Order: sequence, then C-alpha cells, then structure tokens
Amino acid sequence: MSKTIIQKWYKNGIYSKEDVAVFVQAGELTEADYEEITGEAYDNSL
Repeated sequence: MSKTIIQKWYKNGIYSKEDVAVFVQAGELTEADYEEITGEAYDNSL
C-alpha cells in the first residue's frame, strides 16, 4: 500500500498509530514515514 493512502486513511481515522506501526514492521514504511504521518517518533514497542 502506498504511503499516500496510509497517510490519508490515518488522517481520516481509518488507521490508528498502531496500524501505521504495522506498516513500518512490514517494511512498507520507514520510521521517518511513521513520524511524518503521525507526528510522533516511531516506538519499536508498538
């Protein structure tokens, strides 16, 4: 899934921070992408 779609769905409340973290864990997003999308630093414990 593209970063743009994940970002849009996060902003619309479809995805939570935990959902976005799953994309980082799966290698679909970088930790920097996570921070850009959520406004918070990525935490490996999510």
